Parts: sequence; structure tokens; C-alpha cells
Amino acid sequence: MGERIFRAIGVMSGTSMDAIDVALVETDGERILATRPGLAVAYPPALRRDLAELVADRTRAASDPAEALEAAVTDAHAGAVEAYLAREGLRPADVDLVGLHGQTIYHDVAIRLTRQLGLGAAVARRLGIDTVYRFRQADVAAGGEGAPFAPLYHRALAKDLPKPLMVLNLGGVANVTWLGGGDDGAVIAFDTGPASALIDDFVASRTGQSFDRGGRLAASGTVDRAMLARFLAHGYFAKVPPKSLDRNEFHRLTREIEALSDADGAATLMAFTVESVAAAGRHVPEPPRRWLVTGGGRHNGAMMAGLRARLRVAVDPVEVAGWDGDFLEAQCFGYLAVRSVLGLPLSLPGTTGVPLPLTGGELARAR
Repeated sequence: MGERIFRAIGVMSGTSMDAIDVALVETDGERILATRPGLAVAYPPALRRDLAELVADRTRAASDPAEALEAAVTDAHAGAVEAYLAREGLRPADVDLVGLHGQTIYHDVAIRLTRQLGLGAAVARRLGIDTVYRFRQADVAAGGEGAPFAPLYHRALAKDLPKPLMVLNLGGVANVTWLGGGDDGAVIAFDTGPASALIDDFVASRTGQSFDRGGRLAASGTVDRAMLARFLAHGYFAKVPPKSLDRNEFHRLTREIEALSDADGAATLMAFTVESVAAAGRHVPEPPRRWLVTGGGRHNGAMMAGLRARLRVAVDPVEVAGWDGDFLEAQCFGYLAVRSVLGLPLSLPGTTGVPLPLTGGELARAR
């Protein structure tokens, strides 16, 4: 490595579907040499609504070709990259690769199926930039969980930080990357449970707001401890990693939350996230000295306070380490696009459970 420096743009939308994130990294496939500020482009409301309806119907999400919806998602992602290029004063010729993660609509490794909408060839043609896409499919086909996929980017960013270190991503689903301090550079990663998805959906149904800003509603309520104990009895939390989740895995479990008030329901769901994150400590060989938190959930002051109280070590937003928590995942897929074209691993036995370190992604040429 080190002979060629790539400039790559990553573009993706997480399970919360709040926006399309675009960011640029400069890398040789191992080191992160530079990043640029990212850009978030909101989905058109009608498209976000159609996506939410599809994701909510798991049978349809698994089997519907959704061709028109995929074309709309593709256009939205390509348009977001064009907006980013314009803002940064970049031409297509200034960029080597686009890493198109797309929009996840279904993920169930029990049936070896993960679906992300986004047509790489169409993006490559429209932008005039070679595009890597379908990042997760090779991993799932090889027996991996297909998630999480950011750990190798976390490892690169945290190269010089004290370890053991835990990186926590609070998106729709929560996942962790444990980085060991030994000579082997061990990496363990898995989904821990719900993050914002349950709370966002509950708050939207009760108040019409898309999320609980700052966690103020949850902070005003009282946790139903008996209900929380029932949620935490779910077998997923005792399952040994590697393991991963679909966004809606716990929605059926938490239907009884409807019996609670707005504030108590939000408080109970937030406690569910905090406790399921804490349960991740059972599955790593050494307690982390510090937690760095990325994803939208780090803006939820009540949730961050709950995590600090429960974990009893430093719990900080990733910005304290100089990272950009709003665009870390977008940066990640730019980084992984470079690793893909270089034939480097995107996932490891300790991150997704694949038998051996595995590359992945498909390359669509611009011409």
C-alpha cells in the first residue's frame, strides 16, 4: 500500500432514512490521509414515505422487485453526489471512485438475504465516476452476517488511540466495534440492539415529530422496569457474536409499549437501548477504557447521560477524537470502495463471522 492515493466519495442512507449522507476521503486503502466535510441531503418526503412503507412490510421488502422505488433511490443518491461535487468545487475527473451503499430495506441472514436499493451502473453512468456497490452481498453469501461494515474504517481512524476502545454507532440499530490493544489488533463487531428506530417510530406515532429532540420527552418519563425486563429477555442479547439485526426486529416485541404514556413509553424505549448497549460488554474479551459514540443518537443528551451512568467509563461523541460523527458511515463506504478495487478485506471473522477475511463489492465502470 501507499503507492497510490485515491480520492473516493461515499454515499449512503442509514436505517433511520432521515437523509442521504455524502462524504469524501483520501486513502491508500489502509491509512486515512484526509477527509472533507460531508453533506446531508434529505429524501423527498414522498420517497421517504414510500420507503418507510416498504420497510415496514417485511414480506414485501424481501420479495417486491420495487423497480420504480429503486430507480427513485438511485436518482436521489446520484443527485446528492452531484450536489456535493458542486459544493466542493470538484469535477468528476477529480474523484477516483464512488462507494454507493444505497438504502437497506431488508436484512435477514437466516435466509441469506440482504437488500440495499441503489443501481451502481446507473450512478456510474450519470456521474462519470467508477462506482462500487453491493458491498454486503459477498459477505452474506459466504456465511457472514453482512453487518456491521464500518469496523475496518474505525480501526483505521483509531490507529493511534489508546485501547481497548469501543466505538458505538447509534443509528436506527446500534452496533459496536471493539478494538483490542494487543499486537494482533483484534477487532470484534456486532449489532447490539435498537438505537433510535424504536423511539423515533414511537414518537412519530404519538406526537407527529420525527424524533425526540435531545431526549427531552424520554427524560420527562418514568421507565416501566417490568416491561423493560421483558424486552431484555429476548434471546438476541445472550447470543454470542457475530450477530446482526434488521431495523424492525424488535417492533413486534415492543407493541405493549402502546399501553404507556408518551413520556413513559419514550423513557422505557430509551432505557431499552441503553441496557442493550451495556449488554455488549458480555461479548468482548476486555472492558473498553473508553466509548466513542457516532450516529444521530449521540445528539440525544438524555441517552448519552444514560450511557455514561450505566457504563461508568468515559462515553464521548467521536468529535472529541477529531472524527465527524455525522458522516462517518459515508466516509466509510468511500474507504471500502478503495479497498474493494484493491482486493483488500471489507469484513473479518470477528466483524461479520465470515470464515476468512473477505473482500466484496461490485465495480461499475463509468465508461
